[in-house]
Amino acid sequence: MEEQIKQIGERLRGLRDVLDITTDEMAAICGISVAHYEQMESGESELSVANLQKIAKHYGVSLDVLMFGEEPKMSSYFLTRKGHGMSVERRSAYNYESLASGFRGRKADPFIVTVEPKPADTPKEMNSHSGQEFNMVLEGTMELTIGSKVLTLNEGDSIYFDATQPHGMRTLNDHPVRFLAIIF
Repeated sequence: MEEQIKQIGERLRGLRDVLDITTDEMAAICGISVAHYEQMESGESELSVANLQKIAKHYGVSLDVLMFGEEPKMSSYFLTRKGHGMSVERRSAYNYESLASGFRGRKADPFIVTVEPKPADTPKEMNSHSGQEFNMVLEGTMELTIGSKVLTLNEGDSIYFDATQPHGMRTLNDHPVRFLAIIF
């Protein structure tokens, strides 16, 4: 996992170098401090898919290039077999499996997200990004906070929401959660 995060950081640094972008500019796009951005780029901080998506959209690069180092090639369809999507653990408790990493020009980013339980007193990391998001719980139970609203989603439940609203989740019942997340 640490190696994957460091590779993503290297790709961010490479993008900055090629486009002659300062760390101040990148941090501003993400809405984070320069120090936090520099920690992301050096692989010392957990990465947010929302921040990677903000950078990708702003500079017109594929999210796949930042996350996996590969440019999508397919344009008519892209098949992902069960358990074989491109995967990245952006932090110790989160694993993102991309379901459309090889399809270029896509309008949405679908992932299977697996979240491991954390101690109940661990604060929820809230983030926001442009667009909308759809989540459907496949296994387990999660608590999802959107703005000030706290919702419990069980297996089979789904939600569609404005992703510009601060949102964050955590597992419940001390069991991992798997859910389908589609970011539009």
